Amino acid sequence: MPRKYGVSYDDDYADDFDDYDDDYDYDYRVEGNGTAAETMPKKEASKTGVWRCPICTYDNEDNMSACDICGVLRNPLVKVNAKNDDAAALFNFDAPSPDDLVSNGLQSLKLKSKGKISNERDTNVTVEFESAAEGKESSSASVTSDRSNGINENDSASASGKKLEFSDSSGDTKPLSSKIGKADIISKGKTASFSQYTPEAWMISDKADGELRQLNLAIVGHVDSGKSTLSGRLLHLSGRISQKEMHKYEKEAKQQGKGSFAYAWALDESAEERERGITMTVGVAFFTSNKYHVVLLDSPGHRDFVPNMISGATQADAAILVVDASIGSFEAGIDATKGQTKEHAQLIRSFGVDQIIVAVNKMDVVEYSKQRFDFVKQKLGTFLRSCGFKESSISWVPVSVMENQNLVANPSDARFSWFKGPSLLDAIDSFQLPARDSAKPLLMPICDVKSQSQNQVSVCGKLENGAIRTGSKVLIMPSKEIATARSLERDSKPCSIARAGDNVTVNLQNIEGNRVSAGSVLCHPDYPAQVASQLELKIVVLDISSPILIGSQLEFHIHHAKEAAKVVKILSLLDPKTGKATKKSPRCLLAKQNAMVEVALEGPVCVEEYNSCRALGRVFLRASGGTIALGIVTRIVNTQK
Repeated sequence: MPRKYGVSYDDDYADDFDDYDDDYDYDYRVEGNGTAAETMPKKEASKTGVWRCPICTYDNEDNMSACDICGVLRNPLVKVNAKNDDAAALFNFDAPSPDDLVSNGLQSLKLKSKGKISNERDTNVTVEFESAAEGKESSSASVTSDRSNGINENDSASASGKKLEFSDSSGDTKPLSSKIGKADIISKGKTASFSQYTPEAWMISDKADGELRQLNLAIVGHVDSGKSTLSGRLLHLSGRISQKEMHKYEKEAKQQGKGSFAYAWALDESAEERERGITMTVGVAFFTSNKYHVVLLDSPGHRDFVPNMISGATQADAAILVVDASIGSFEAGIDATKGQTKEHAQLIRSFGVDQIIVAVNKMDVVEYSKQRFDFVKQKLGTFLRSCGFKESSISWVPVSVMENQNLVANPSDARFSWFKGPSLLDAIDSFQLPARDSAKPLLMPICDVKSQSQNQVSVCGKLENGAIRTGSKVLIMPSKEIATARSLERDSKPCSIARAGDNVTVNLQNIEGNRVSAGSVLCHPDYPAQVASQLELKIVVLDISSPILIGSQLEFHIHHAKEAAKVVKILSLLDPKTGKATKKSPRCLLAKQNAMVEVALEGPVCVEEYNSCRALGRVFLRASGGTIALGIVTRIVNTQK
């Protein structure tokens, strides 16, 4: 059965969630002073112990630090009271004012991230909430934090009245925890240059082993274009879903009055997704073509769940962009403000994907019109080429998923006789796999933490570099914990070795669940990934309505990690053709400009310069519920030991 990446959803609030398209406005802008001027929902939260998301207006429990629906952070930017004076002043939506703190007393707030494990050990740290408008005196509050990187941990500190300290950039402070001490020794004593690494013989793949090579295929596109139905239909036609299971899905869908959603329910398994009829998290499933072992990454299409789409689809080697050919739906998908077709195409190109199939779906609705197909191809083709896709790397395949036309065989409908190209399955087999580098040190960004028990955790993701086998010792960054790979799973089946490009589940032992989370990275113990919170980026600004200013608050996405961020410097504008600086220190950035900027993050992330590791060097900047810039890491300003 397929598995899911991203935020999991409970059923107990399903009755409270209405069709949000009519209840709120997405738009809020960045003011000239760099603060976010939000458009607040009309209805104020009337329940105690909850806070309302400023984006989707869902009432979340008070112990949640991120929205349960769209993933927006409650307190995106909190300034940590660290020794580093350059720490960014970060904003938050629900920070108490000084008057609130005086009248109500200092309170201990629980900030528990959705991707964290519920049984984490909490570490009390002192933080400062900055005044939003003026740099006056700030008020301190004791906040519960689960971040352990760079913190000296002492369980009795709060009881004795001692303050916990952050380790400085040199990492000289002595750890109070034996586990942190062990990790510090590993980090300091064994770091080596990549050029010194010598791969072992078992890491190199034997091309004569006869196994099909793995292709990670992202399914993207605008909401309701038929992505999940296409994925389910491919699984059924390839034999991954039995006729008995398909009959069960059809029966359940008809009982809820959604008979056309039967194939989609093969991947949309949660009650919330089925009730609302949309995909919220990335579903992962497998099938075999004539040439590849295909890993399907079924991505959500609604704009509220683009962060989940980024987290899952960033593993893709190639992509299928599903487009609704029906009158009005295609136009809505390519709309610059509300459509997701263009944003998904830009994101998938920024993931490094340069091969794409455009599946023009629902051709049966337009009577298999060649004129309509040509119109879609002409309109969308111009935009795809502007994103950097080469014409030779774009395959245009008209299909009808519901009528099973041109999916795994040539179309049988007489009205479809004008199309002489390949079927969708043949187009998938025409993809060329990108280069795999199994000879480099192990590197696997963790996409999801699936399960855990005492001293055992199961994590999944795509191996970007190197190889891993049963019994291998691995280093988890940024927690700096050493663990052992107890077993491996590929396609839900045990395997002994996984190499670069494989999408695998690694069952780890000798590690606690609160030391690993989505966004962490599995590394070779001698070659840890760098950890940083201030970066220099080379970005291209997308179509935005408000300029990017110094002080602008952003959501920073890199591989499977997400952090709140702030623009601290706009270094220069760049010529889009030559890449040379044309203007130093501009006041703002406008749409379609290229620039060098420096950003400060709320918390540290695993990152590498793009020239060293592309998977850990691609970034995405979002604000106001939309992607505003794409870029790469050109320099790590400060590295945390």
